[in-house]
Amino acid sequence: MQQQSKSKFSGQKIKKGKQLYTSIVINATPARVWSVLMDFGKYPEWNPFIKSISGNVMPGEQITVMICPPGQKGMQLKPLILQNEAEKEFRWIGSLMIPYLFDGEHTFLLDDNGNGTTTFHHFEHFRGILVPLLKKMLDVNTKQGFEQMNAALKKQAEQG
Repeated sequence: MQQQSKSKFSGQKIKKGKQLYTSIVINATPARVWSVLMDFGKYPEWNPFIKSISGNVMPGEQITVMICPPGQKGMQLKPLILQNEAEKEFRWIGSLMIPYLFDGEHTFLLDDNGNGTTTFHHFEHFRGILVPLLKKMLDVNTKQGFEQMNAALKKQAEQG
């Protein structure tokens, strides 16, 4: 993943462990992609993976996120915001019940391609004792959810 070496990931918490990575080129500016990505009220209309986000999205604040990976029941998470840099990066870290059981650091990163398009990087680093047990679900269902969200974000941003 070339992007990770370019970015500093200020405040990154999970540096080792399992990683899921996806990306897509969107024919829209970072400002347009960001406006769609951060308009949480419209998620139920277009986002097949993250059904809702609510709360204060400033770093250090806790939010509520409802995710629905394909073929799985929905899960409500209460992650902590690590980064919210307009038109560049939105990142949180969450745990399943207790830290280090199953933690995920979820990142949305926007790269301005300089030609009116944006590369949207969507990835997550996982750590914890349950990661090996959940590997198949992550590699199949969760990754499909990322890819479905990416395609839906592309469609939504390009419509504007």
